[in-house]
Amino acid sequence: MRSADTNRDHTSKIVGTVWGLLILNTLGSAGARTIVPLPRSLIQMVTMGSLVAAFALALVVNPRVRIRASAYVFLLTLLLVPSLISSVDQGAGFGALFRCARLALFIGTLWLLSRWWDGSTTFVRHHIRMYFAVLASVAAGLVISPGAALPDLYGGRLVGALWPLTPPQIGQYAAVIIGLTVLLLLGRRTDRTSAAVVIVPSLVLLALTHTRTATLGLIIALVLAITSLILTSAAARRVFSWAVLCAAVAAVGFSSALQAWFLRGQSQENFASLTGRAKVWHALLAEPRTTSQNLFGTGLGDKSFGGLPIDNSWLAVYNEQGMTGIALVAAIIIVLGGVALLRPPSLSRACAIFLISYCAIASYTEAGLGDASPYLLHLALAASLLAAPAAATPLSTPEAPRRPIPRWARKSEVT
Repeated sequence: MRSADTNRDHTSKIVGTVWGLLILNTLGSAGARTIVPLPRSLIQMVTMGSLVAAFALALVVNPRVRIRASAYVFLLTLLLVPSLISSVDQGAGFGALFRCARLALFIGTLWLLSRWWDGSTTFVRHHIRMYFAVLASVAAGLVISPGAALPDLYGGRLVGALWPLTPPQIGQYAAVIIGLTVLLLLGRRTDRTSAAVVIVPSLVLLALTHTRTATLGLIIALVLAITSLILTSAAARRVFSWAVLCAAVAAVGFSSALQAWFLRGQSQENFASLTGRAKVWHALLAEPRTTSQNLFGTGLGDKSFGGLPIDNSWLAVYNEQGMTGIALVAAIIIVLGGVALLRPPSLSRACAIFLISYCAIASYTEAGLGDASPYLLHLALAASLLAAPAAATPLSTPEAPRRPIPRWARKSEVT
């Protein structure tokens, strides 16, 4: 029995390592200047190497390639079709084909991990731990060199000084683990001290990034998730009531301070154009396209147009994977959201609703739903939370099988 328990613990650690390597792969290679300059080629080698290692470890722990049905991963696999068609047909070059191979490896790893998607919060804990480690490196950079972590180039917003991370990235990671930790606390899956260790520093880092998308996404998604627990959780009802009260007080007493924080010193015109994003969007939509480009896009790229970031998942998908890609990404959100609404109230359902809602909200000003990214990992986590437990291979220790009763110990049968 000890040997079986040891094997399961070993498997659990490997699966957690694979998830962490996937997160490392999606951190990206472009961002702020670090204290110690890191060549972009070195960063790309680390991130791509982590994906290859994740796939290899997933094969080691799942050598028979046992997978389970997943509409989410199936739709992601279909998304490879327009990506490949556009990358080959439009002559997008080696870079686009390389990104297609990366996406294929990313999806393949998710298929291998789907064996352990059982509706539990196991992967939620892996998610929180890894992103908290990333935020710890951001905090360490802030302590070591405040000037590098709060550069004038980004308007004094927090960036990664040890690893090149932008303010929106840091804000996203902080918002996601704050929301998930709050839900674990409401579901009594963690204690207050452990939750405070994660939530308090993450809130500080989120505030220093001045990231409006992450802040609004956290608030709205968390409200939706807690609302889904109101009927079954007294703690959720108390938190919801206090949240409404605090929001009303903040709206009345700190309206000017909140407005200044959201404006970040920008003019009303710049704020209305979403920091210049709208100009890029209009230019992209006005660009003439062939029928093939409308259907399948121009090939996987760096999510930019005319040298400027697109910063909108739907327009980025339209640019690179066409209307076919938009249809598939919309199907992913609709399917996950529909399944979440049909599930009975539970902690796993609430966490899934939080993740789906956050990704849907962030998709308006952030790109990433059409390629290997943290947003696809957030949605993969939601898919694992919505999976039915019966068909999965649990990472936890099952009950010991009952031994057969000896013949001499059975009660005599009455004939």
